[in-house]
Amino acid sequence: MTSDPLLLKTIEQRLLWLSHWMIHNANHIRPKVDGIKVGGHQASSASMVSIMTALYFSALRPEDRVAVKPHASPIFHAMQYLMGNQTREKMESFRGFQGVQSYPSRTKDIDDVDFSTGSVGLGVAVTSFASLVQDYITAKAWGEDVTLGRMVALVGDAELDEGNIYEALQEGWKNDLRNTWWIIDYNRQSLDGVVREGLFKRIEQIFDAFGWDVVKVKYGALQRAAFDEPGGDKLRDWIDNCPNQLYSALTFMGGAVWRQRLMDALGDQGDVTALIEARSDDELADLMENLGGNCVQTMAETFAAIDHDRPVCFLAYTIKGWGTPIAGHKDNHGGLMNKSQMAEWQQHMGVAEGEEWEKFATVADPDALQAALDRVPFFAKGRRRYEDATLTVPQIELSSDREISTQMAFGKILDDLSKGDSELAERIVTMSPDVTGTTNLGPWVNRRKLFAREEQADTFINEKIPSTAKWEFTPKGQHIELGIAEMNLFLLLGAAGLSHSLFGKRVIPIGTVYDPFVARGLDALNYACYQDARFMIVGTPSGVTLAPEGGAHQSIGTPLIGMSQDGLASFEPAFADELAVIMQWAFDYLQRDGEGDPDERTWLRDETGGSVYLRLTTNPIEQPGKRVDEDFRQGAIDGAYWLRKPGPNCDVVIAYQGAVAPEAIKAAGMIAEGRRDVGVLAVTSADRLNAGWTAAQRARARGNAEAESHIESLLADLPRDCKMVTVIDGHPATLSWLGSVVGHQTVPLGVEHFGQTGTIADLYQHFGIDAQSIVEKVEGLTPGRRVLHRVMVGY
Repeated sequence: MTSDPLLLKTIEQRLLWLSHWMIHNANHIRPKVDGIKVGGHQASSASMVSIMTALYFSALRPEDRVAVKPHASPIFHAMQYLMGNQTREKMESFRGFQGVQSYPSRTKDIDDVDFSTGSVGLGVAVTSFASLVQDYITAKAWGEDVTLGRMVALVGDAELDEGNIYEALQEGWKNDLRNTWWIIDYNRQSLDGVVREGLFKRIEQIFDAFGWDVVKVKYGALQRAAFDEPGGDKLRDWIDNCPNQLYSALTFMGGAVWRQRLMDALGDQGDVTALIEARSDDELADLMENLGGNCVQTMAETFAAIDHDRPVCFLAYTIKGWGTPIAGHKDNHGGLMNKSQMAEWQQHMGVAEGEEWEKFATVADPDALQAALDRVPFFAKGRRRYEDATLTVPQIELSSDREISTQMAFGKILDDLSKGDSELAERIVTMSPDVTGTTNLGPWVNRRKLFAREEQADTFINEKIPSTAKWEFTPKGQHIELGIAEMNLFLLLGAAGLSHSLFGKRVIPIGTVYDPFVARGLDALNYACYQDARFMIVGTPSGVTLAPEGGAHQSIGTPLIGMSQDGLASFEPAFADELAVIMQWAFDYLQRDGEGDPDERTWLRDETGGSVYLRLTTNPIEQPGKRVDEDFRQGAIDGAYWLRKPGPNCDVVIAYQGAVAPEAIKAAGMIAEGRRDVGVLAVTSADRLNAGWTAAQRARARGNAEAESHIESLLADLPRDCKMVTVIDGHPATLSWLGSVVGHQTVPLGVEHFGQTGTIADLYQHFGIDAQSIVEKVEGLTPGRRVLHRVMVGY
């Protein structure tokens, strides 16, 4: 690691120039096809350049991982360009199609991004959960060879307004967090203005309360030297008491105004007057803007002084826009240097015209700099994306000879795995936000125990108090119990779902959550999928089927979330055997990393893999008996199969998804008393059906006339005048599109409004998703022989 201040300063200035030129090129040189501002956050990048230079080129090791604040993306990519990990072509296409992304992206950028960032606060918090995952892995026999690294977040001070930061802090404290650095770019400016005075005191108090070391980095080397001069103590007092807005304004106005204001405030005090007058206007501006976070030497020394693994918060004072003509201006967050400002700044930076993209422009000895860069430890091993072997998935079967709910079946499948010695079971890690027992993880946890770095006995066991929950904490445990904060659940799933890439050790993360509260953690769920993290999320219980809990706990729109979320295959099985088939497939799917070519049987890109969402229920229903036919097994995976095949004269098909299966089946029987050849379509995944259908349409539009999706194949033989009734304990739009596949009139049934307490029968009838309501809709909205009066007689 380099500690040469001159070398670090050279690198810092190169990164400052390259990042800002990239932004300028995108906004003022590259043709604007859309005629709108491209943007790029010059000022937010500039405030981080010294911090990032010191961090990457003097402090980090290859095993360390960094989440870069979104608006420092240009500095990150300039650094990768300097190191040969980014191309000029992509730099020139910054914020353009297939160019360098606006914010660091693991999946869209070609350089070595550890954590995607963009939704502020999430990139910060995920580092603490990545540290927890690292501890989890290294506590296991199969992970003992992993070298512990630091999980580092580069934090914009405005990100501290995000509530998920504080949820993560509390969870970190509960799990004895270590090996985590959060480096706050305290430039005291946000999108709409300057932050409140005294914020640093609150930051220090909060981090201290959660057991973090707080290191305040306020003064740079120039300032500290000046403080040692006669009168320096008075200058320091003035700096400490200067309001944020005034400090920013004076920075923008420059050295002459600094001199006037300082002389007005301190000029009659002899020694401090001499201190000020000993410096030219430019030197005085350099001194006043030499805050700790903008001094690469100070930051390198600060990082080097940390000799422990406790979590550390660095509060690094910076100037937003430091080193540029827009430094300090309150509008600089979205502002950019104009062409004349850039021309003057280019001259100031010493970059010759035509050499703007040259990595080593202005460098006196390029060979020496290249040799120094080649020795930087963080980059020495090249790209730090690891892999791990694919785990073999054992056969998963579940007896379905009794009434059982899908949630109970899920717990039974995990319990059966916990009894075995498969490698898959060894690598499963479950997690839940205070709903472990009520989502049927209890048997798994009792056998596989809870994770903690230190042994913690279960007092109830020791005191011989009967309990179904055996809560023993051990380093070998395979369940992580979280507090009731769904954002933390999805952040941990995201971090664990990247373990194979971050640490070279694959785990299979499974999280459970009450289904309506998927929405509460939706931002973090989207963030995890955007990073291509691999996990299974089980939303249970779901829908108004959770009748006694009332509207606050009854999910409506989550099936649509599952359909719309990229990187997430969503399923809602009705029967235990469907769930067993889906979970066996899912454990393999989570590990896939193939090409994106679609399977021409379904037109799904299954070889790429992804995460999986299971929407389950607590309502035990009668099972269909043992089924071994391939149409059922493959259909459950592909998204649908015929539970009751329609005959050639079918005029009504009932398509259902999930818990309402008994109602759909009963309704079909009632309708069949008066209608011929009624079909029942069991949908296990509207998501996969819809994705395959739209993909097949795209293929046909591109000239492949033979392209046919799974749902098109299933519906192809239905008479054109057949009517379709869709039903789900969720929003009816989930299935209403089925009629568009071939062109069948469709009656979509489901839940569109908040639920309430009651019995399942009460609520199904209220929302029109019970068998009687299905029959009524068929009677009232489709032509054909009436059957409802015959059914009513039987009551």
